[in-house]
Amino acid sequence: MKDTLKHRGMRNNLAEIVAAKGVTDKKVLEAIKTIPRHLFLDSGFEDHAYQDKAFPIGADQTISQPYTVAFQTELLEVKPNAKILEIGTGSGYQTAVLLHLRAKVYTIERQLELFKTTRLFFNKMHYRPKKMIFGDGYKGLPEEAPFDGIIVTAGAPEVPRALMSQLKVGGRLVIPVGVDEQIMTLFVRKSEKEFEKKEFGSFRFVPLLEDKN
Repeated sequence: MKDTLKHRGMRNNLAEIVAAKGVTDKKVLEAIKTIPRHLFLDSGFEDHAYQDKAFPIGADQTISQPYTVAFQTELLEVKPNAKILEIGTGSGYQTAVLLHLRAKVYTIERQLELFKTTRLFFNKMHYRPKKMIFGDGYKGLPEEAPFDGIIVTAGAPEVPRALMSQLKVGGRLVIPVGVDEQIMTLFVRKSEKEFEKKEFGSFRFVPLLEDKN
């Protein structure tokens, strides 16, 4: 599959839809315009790539809705060279958005089949996360902590304590919390002991599962 002018036009359109829903961060919108989302899906589903919808990608997982990706990324407030931990690599689309923002990305995927295909895809596309790990995102990545930001791309029944502890002071954790429906939640670490919490309406994600591979 190639990336054509037609695809670029569709991406510009998609960025306008995402902006109309309230995303204002220019760098995030630029990432939506730039990243060839159709390459992250099977070629048979190319037509669906630039609709603002989630889509199944195998292993009972989905590629998140572009608006959701943009919204979560905006909440993260990514600065160049920021150290970001992503829980749930999935198709790699969210990873690509973070890399476009020049973050140093550490990403964890618990589905082996997905981990393998996405790793091959990253190599082919020259996407270079700092680390791509097959493992349990609930535990985070203590050996690389602390992080400037942590983004969770699956619904968590509660907030994993390990992730809270791996944030820098001033760092941001963006996580959808809930069982059937999730509330998008932002935690900002104010000090060793203190976190500020904000909630941003409901979303639907596949579940974040503990100790399951």
